[in-house]
Amino acid sequence: MSKVGIFGGTFDPIHLGHLITAQSVREIRKLEKIIFIPAFISPHKSEVKTSSAEDRLNMINIAIDGIDFFDCSDIEIKNGGISYTIDTLKELKEKYDEIEFIIGYDNIFQFHTWKDPDGIMKLATIVVLKRKSSHPPEFKDKYYNQAVFVQTRGIEISATDLRERVKNGMPINFLVPPRVLEYIYNHKLYVD
Repeated sequence: MSKVGIFGGTFDPIHLGHLITAQSVREIRKLEKIIFIPAFISPHKSEVKTSSAEDRLNMINIAIDGIDFFDCSDIEIKNGGISYTIDTLKELKEKYDEIEFIIGYDNIFQFHTWKDPDGIMKLATIVVLKRKSSHPPEFKDKYYNQAVFVQTRGIEISATDLRERVKNGMPINFLVPPRVLEYIYNHKLYVD
């Protein structure tokens, strides 16, 4: 029985907050591994200019290199276009027995707007990341009530903030893995 966690996102760039959270969810939910899946284009961020899919994939692979309980899939990048969770899960379900799909706390309140939310719920357990700073629920719908909430050990790092820091010539040491930092500087990401 393979039970895996799926952690999707833009990962532009992947940072220590992502990695600490993923490790924490894996332990709390007793998952075999966590699979990072960078979106080709996120339906919720289609207006946002992101780094190339190749750069984002490379940074994830560098960040998780040598960590056997982390994996990365280029399924959404290979498929191209807007990445819908339902399509990704259908494809992954052929490979894994049990899937837990990890989302941020604010996403559970948007979940009803996602493509085929009921279908997603049939394919995977929705694991919602809660932080000590999480605000009380805006509302509780059937998706909220079916989700599993986990309080993770997390650190607040924003990828948007990281990109701004690089653009403004400020250091991002201790926020991303050292080899990801090197990659960002060597490939001149986020400077323009």
